[in-house]
Amino acid sequence: MVQKLKLEELNRIDVETFKKVEKIPLVIILDNIRSMHNVGAAFRTADAFLIEKIILCGITPQPPHREIHKAALGATESVDWSHEEDTNNAISELKSKGYEIIGIEQTTGSQMITDFTIDRSKKYALILGNEVEGISDEVLPNIDVFLEIPQLGTKHSLNVSVCGGIVMWEFAKALK
Repeated sequence: MVQKLKLEELNRIDVETFKKVEKIPLVIILDNIRSMHNVGAAFRTADAFLIEKIILCGITPQPPHREIHKAALGATESVDWSHEEDTNNAISELKSKGYEIIGIEQTTGSQMITDFTIDRSKKYALILGNEVEGISDEVLPNIDVFLEIPQLGTKHSLNVSVCGGIVMWEFAKALK
């Protein structure tokens, strides 16, 4: 008979060990995200896939906050993060460290994530934009590549936390 595993049977690492293990060379930039749930979900997903860091930009809420914690379930303690008022400053800093900047956005120049080759020798930063407006217009010119997730239904977008989970998984699979 199949049974669900108990928490202690999952053999998860603790926060101290998480801080020491090698991370996937992937940074997540949250550009003016409004929802604390979406921020918390990004932290929780980043923890699950050993993401290097999250940069919270502009109006994106910052921990500690009860609403972020509800979705993050403690991942704000394990995942490194910082706040940058201006998203372009975060991009400039990451470019100076050799990161390729990937905007997750539907644009005239975007390609499907399924058609993009993730290079294991590169470091990447993924930008997720505001729930209504997407990535800020002033940020677009500083992005190297735009990717979008194929969608087959009637809706034209995914919730930012769902989108983040999909793209983090795609990059984590290829970079681990």
